[in-house]
Amino acid sequence: MEHIGSFGASSYSLRDMQLFRDADEAQLAAALADCVVCRLAKGKRLADSFRARLYIVLSGALAEAGTDGTVNKILPGESVGEQSVLDEATNLADISALDVTELLLIEADLVWQLIDQSNGVARNLLRLLSFRIRAASALLRRRQKLGEFYRQLSMNDGLTGLYNRAWLDDMLPKLVATARRTGGPLSVVMIDLDHFKRFNDTHGHLAGDDALRRAAAIINAALRPSDFAVRYGGEEMVVLLPETSDKLATLVAERLCLRLRQVVIFGDMRLPMPHLTGSFGVATLEVAMDELQLLAAADAALYRAKQAGRDRISL
Repeated sequence: MEHIGSFGASSYSLRDMQLFRDADEAQLAAALADCVVCRLAKGKRLADSFRARLYIVLSGALAEAGTDGTVNKILPGESVGEQSVLDEATNLADISALDVTELLLIEADLVWQLIDQSNGVARNLLRLLSFRIRAASALLRRRQKLGEFYRQLSMNDGLTGLYNRAWLDDMLPKLVATARRTGGPLSVVMIDLDHFKRFNDTHGHLAGDDALRRAAAIINAALRPSDFAVRYGGEEMVVLLPETSDKLATLVAERLCLRLRQVVIFGDMRLPMPHLTGSFGVATLEVAMDELQLLAAADAALYRAKQAGRDRISL
């Protein structure tokens, strides 16, 4: 960074600087007269970025690189380094010149002196810091929302839109713990679409994907808001039914079984296998069960439904 003179000998005006707006110009001009004006070449970083100093851009522009890859521009009249003066810890090493840039350099001791002597400077500094805090808070909220979006995205099956196996592995232990604590029932329905491999072989995987989407939509639409539908893998799905007894869970499975039969996959009914059916295994949490045993019980019931001829429910 090249020193090119003092502020008192320069032609720059205090009126153009946000930090000194509406403050006593004569008082400020005297205080800042000996402050260094320096030039930073394009692409160069602040060489003394670890010192507690305030920099005001007189011409050109600075760029501050964010941790997320974004770049914040600091334009003529704007300042940087206020936080470094306040806490003597902020590192400005990520700031560089976008173009040849001239800067007014104000040492930390003088900044504190200006704050003590001028209500206008103190007020402007508080306004600038408040704006930056609000901007940082807004950015944090956007990141949190984006993070939640991606978290939710990672918990949903891309084809059907149902929850996926990772979500099930995370949520089922919590539902089991809740049922243990409250003493309420918890039931699981495991569903397998009948002869789905034959369906794929006959009609192709694109038609198979469409059939899976339709089946998932039918199942999801038939549930209560408190219930959860999960794509367990392949053509297998799981429905979690909190606060649901085995009898009520069987009724839910019967409703789902009936609605699957009514789904028309192809408009032309002369095509083979125009409908889908499913086999259903129902299990309800018992005292000695954990989440894995509950799923195993539902899987065993599903196996019995398939062995009995499919398109039916086994408890």
